[in-house]
Amino acid sequence: MTTAPEHTQHSDAELIRAIARGDERAFARLYDLHSPILLGLLIRILRDRAEAEDALQEVFLQIWQRASDFDEARGRPFTWFVTIARSRAIDRLRSQKSRDRVALETALSDVVPPRRDASDDAIQSEHNEAIHRALAELPEEQRRALLLAYFEGLSQSEIAARLNEPLGTIKTRARSGLSKLRQLLQHLLDVR
Repeated sequence: MTTAPEHTQHSDAELIRAIARGDERAFARLYDLHSPILLGLLIRILRDRAEAEDALQEVFLQIWQRASDFDEARGRPFTWFVTIARSRAIDRLRSQKSRDRVALETALSDVVPPRRDASDDAIQSEHNEAIHRALAELPEEQRRALLLAYFEGLSQSEIAARLNEPLGTIKTRARSGLSKLRQLLQHLLDVR
């Protein structure tokens, strides 16, 4: 007697073989069967529907391109799909963390020039004081998001989890905080 999961696994393997031969209908069928559950997984990992939808497209692109690489002896088709989805999500989280760090560095470099030699210590000290004062003027939620991201190295998803807040809220706070920080720093450094 064949159980439903085995039948699905067998059907998935057949679909993958057909996809490897370039069968677009098989690809569409596989997408229809598995995109809802993979999208749910990606949303749980990324905590952002738009990011998850983009990642889902990358997952199915990889399935289309690498279907001939799938080896049934190494595992079930669905496990392969989940592994690809998880990898794409992690890549996106790392990329977001990197983009956020670059944004802060850019914001600070626009206002605070790098130290050139020992004679600039006094100026650098004033700049550091200005940064601390500007951070202190940010609303608590924005300051907390920026400090967790840039001084503890947490991704926005990790910050959302730690603060038990929606990812979109954390993204908005970080973006608003960076913008306000840039304005405050320009004002504080122009006044001196």
